[in-house]
Amino acid sequence: MIGVIIGSGIFRTPPGIAAEFASPWVILGLWVAGGLLCLAGALTFAELAAMYPQSGGVYVFIREGFGECGAFVFGWAYLVLVKPFAAGGIAFIFGEHVNILATAIGRRFVDPSMEVHWDVRIATTVMLISLTAINVRGVNLSTAFAGVLTFVKFGALAAIVALVVVLGRVDLSNLSHTPGVESSGDVLASLGLAMAAILWTYDGWADVGSIAGEVAEPRRRLPRIYIGGTIAVIGIYVLVNAAYFMLVPLGEMRAERLANPQFSVAPMVMRRLIGDAGGIAVVLIVLCSTLGSSHASIMTGARVSYAQARDGLLFRFIGHVHPRWHTPDVALLAQVGLSIVAVWFLGSFQELAEGFVFTMWIFYGMAGAAIFVIRARRPDAERVFVCPGYPVVPGLFVLVAAGMTGMTIYGDRGAGFVHTLPWLGVLAAGVPGYFVWRAFTSRARSA
Repeated sequence: MIGVIIGSGIFRTPPGIAAEFASPWVILGLWVAGGLLCLAGALTFAELAAMYPQSGGVYVFIREGFGECGAFVFGWAYLVLVKPFAAGGIAFIFGEHVNILATAIGRRFVDPSMEVHWDVRIATTVMLISLTAINVRGVNLSTAFAGVLTFVKFGALAAIVALVVVLGRVDLSNLSHTPGVESSGDVLASLGLAMAAILWTYDGWADVGSIAGEVAEPRRRLPRIYIGGTIAVIGIYVLVNAAYFMLVPLGEMRAERLANPQFSVAPMVMRRLIGDAGGIAVVLIVLCSTLGSSHASIMTGARVSYAQARDGLLFRFIGHVHPRWHTPDVALLAQVGLSIVAVWFLGSFQELAEGFVFTMWIFYGMAGAAIFVIRARRPDAERVFVCPGYPVVPGLFVLVAAGMTGMTIYGDRGAGFVHTLPWLGVLAAGVPGYFVWRAFTSRARSA
């Protein structure tokens, strides 16, 4: 779970959020708020996952709460939009940092003025294909690979925080309001942009449900994984963002972001902590982090399409299991193909990340609302884990998820809704698509 959460966002999104608000304390507060929102979702999903420990996660919760039509719409959107955007967005940062690393090595050993500008989409495509091949080869290989990468990148983030403290670089004055730095005039639009970036960075907290059917003792372990993993990431994210501000004050972070929209703050922080070697070290950390997160995202994502196909709500061949390695090989191959199409069609991290957050949080809210429906329908069912603070905790989660959707649409009005309406259209197409699918499969069965 931690492996899929910690990816590119914690290195890429902080400068963009700094461009929207004038106070580091407000920004740190938003990181806490985003984490608590995900924790509310994790508590809600933990109850549902303990009741339905089947591969599919959000898909299963929506199916049990709202029936086949809702599940079909989610599965349709997840296959063609959500997971391709997620896998492609994380992998895109890997491709960008391949260029950064190649440039750093070239300047050191070839030419001090050397600049490497390889097509990011090529490195991204190679990475996606390679990680899919590892996932096809088996769950044991995949989880071992993910475990090593998770240990490395969580340890690297903790090391950044530790170095700031050990080297005496803690400067609380950097958390005060910076003179001459003002917040954006449109607070609602800024809040929408900032929360979209923060929730992208936290995303992955729900993905463990996608592989619930392959977790040993799922009724006991899944609630612990949801809650413990989310709390651990909230802690490290807030501390890392505070460490960033200690080394790179808000005003400077804004100026760097204005000069270079792809500015990543972590390399600058590490250079100021341990010298030039720190810049290369953090690039390697980002490569490792995005590699691990992309790998975990690919592992969990294909299980949703697999579960939908096994339910008869998607082409049966997508539910195929490899006879030797016992993995959903066709679902994995379909996923990587659509992810590569998304990378080459949209061509930017920003487009991929925003598209993912907008579409996925609609379904997070829907899955959260399923807890109310299931409790009403099955009041006497055994609940191994009960969501603390019910109904307030899941209720707030659902309301904020709906609010996020509204804020994103509102913030897109200046662009003529080109970043939201197309994706809403794809989601809406799933409703008539379900009835066409049902008519098609019914006719096939009668024949």
